[in-house]
Formats: sequence, structure tokens, C-alpha cells
Amino acid sequence: MKIGKIELGERPVLLAPMEDVTDTSFRTICRELGADMVYTEFVSAEALVRNISATTRKLEIAPTERPAVIQIYGREVAPMVEAALIARQANPEIIDINFGCPVKKVAGKGAGAGMLRDIPKMLEITRAVVDAIDIPVTVKTRLGWDHNSRIIVDLAEQLQDCGIQALTVHGRTRSQLYSGSADWDMIAAVKANPRLKIPVIGNGDITTPELAHQAFERSGVDAIMIGRASIGAPWVFHDVKEYLEKGEYQPLSLERKFEIIRRQINESIARIDSYRGILHIRRHLAATPLFKGIPNFRETRIAMLRAETPEKLMDIIDKTYILLSANSNS
Repeated sequence: MKIGKIELGERPVLLAPMEDVTDTSFRTICRELGADMVYTEFVSAEALVRNISATTRKLEIAPTERPAVIQIYGREVAPMVEAALIARQANPEIIDINFGCPVKKVAGKGAGAGMLRDIPKMLEITRAVVDAIDIPVTVKTRLGWDHNSRIIVDLAEQLQDCGIQALTVHGRTRSQLYSGSADWDMIAAVKANPRLKIPVIGNGDITTPELAHQAFERSGVDAIMIGRASIGAPWVFHDVKEYLEKGEYQPLSLERKFEIIRRQINESIARIDSYRGILHIRRHLAATPLFKGIPNFRETRIAMLRAETPEKLMDIIDKTYILLSANSNS
């Protein structure tokens, strides 16, 4: 699959943009483990234009994580164009427009998936951003606002006409948020439209290598995107890529997975500071499947998520590794 001049190979697997998750360290780790392209956290156009430091930091891209995409969101044309021009200076491979974020603080204000209630404005923003920059522009969106307005097949054509070079479709409506099941039949309908010439990327409920393979086979998409399944488990990309290429996969060892978790902790602390770095990494620790099935682990898990120093957190991690290693060898 190609987006513009960017060659991503056969059946590429992409890391989805996720707020407070896809920082530069996590993106690099996912790339090393097999992700073919990665996306930044959501970047607010208005905050970027106002030069808010917490937002401008999101534009930092390490050489080790390329190809990388900066994703921007907003509800007005002028700030979106200015934000795209600012983001362009960070030299990403692609600028992506977020028309899919369903959370109230974004969609409720008309940005993200909120744009699904104002298609003319969505198209106006898309055309303006495409015209403003000299690198590929892509869009990520949903099936529609709700079940009664699943407009994605027609909308995909309209977005293509605006000049985007790829489209990511999350197989839910905004009203669904993340509940229910992603509708891959609707994603397949987008891809099957003979008038659509741009690559289609499917997103939603891909949590295992088998489901990744099924998504390609069932929908015919050009690429898939993995989001929540990677939180606390970036090795999902290793498993998926190996399965897609070989029809089977060998999971990483327990030791290797704990090395990755420790690296995430250390890099989070190094990037921010001890206290905030630990706060940031808690989402990964809370979500990781590594600790599932450990008997009577609740108190240890609570202690892990409450740990306020690197030493205390690493001590709990190390003891958990010893426990798991002993159980696997017994």
C-alpha cells in the first residue's frame, strides 16, 4: 500500500492515534515491534495556534519512529489550516485530520466526530488543509453520527474529491462511542465502492492476530489500524505481523515483555519527570494483559497503580515477574 510516495508494503498494520498513549517513546517501541506506521496523539488546532507548550511537544518525532503521522483536530477552517502549516514544520510523512474522536469534550464542541453533523464544514476544512500543505493529507472518521446516519460510503467519495490520499474508517458511529461491535461490513462497503480509488484503512476491535487476518480477508481493506489492544501490550504488533506473514506466530517471552514494560516506565520518567512519568504510564500498567490470571493479585495491582516513586514501582514489577516466572515453570 502507498500513501502518496510512502510505501508501506503488503497488508500494513498501523498504530492508532490515542490521547495520553501514543507519545514518542510508545510509538518507537511499536515501530520496533512491527507497526508499519504510527500516529501522534490528537493535536488541537486551537492549542497549537496559541503555542501551548503541552501541545507543541506532541509534534516531536524521533527518527526511530518514522514513518509518522501528525493528527490534528478542530472545528474551524482558519485554525486548522494554520495548525497544519505548523505541524508541517515538524516534517511528518503525513498530516491526518481527526473527524472521528467521539469524546464529549471534542465531539460535543463540533470537532472530531462532531463534524459528522456538519458535512459541508468537514469538507471545507479538508479541502483547505489539502490545499495548504505539500505532503499527503488523510482523514480518520466513523460510520456516521448515529445508526440513522451511517453515511460513510458516500462521505468517503466526498472526502476523496477534496484531495485526501487515504481514509481510515472506525467501524462505529459516534453515538456508539466504543460500545458494541465494530461494523466491518460497512468498512467493506466503503472499500468495495468502485468509485473510491484511495487506500482504505480499517479500524475497530482488532485485538488478536487472528482478528487482524480476518479483518483483511473480510473487508478487503488496504491496511488495518490497532488502537486499544496495544495499550500495555505493544507486542501485539509483533504477533500480528508474524501471523499475517507466516500464518502462525511465536509470542514474545515473558522476560522480553517485562523488559518492554520496564523500558516504557523508564522512558516515561526520563521524558517528563518521576512523578508525572509514573502517572502517565499507569494507563499502560492498568491495561496490560501481563497480570491477568495471577491469583490474589488485586492488592498488588492497587499498590502498583499507587506507587509514587520509580524504585517502589520497579520493585513491584520485579516481584511480579518473579511470581509469573515461577508459575510458568511449575
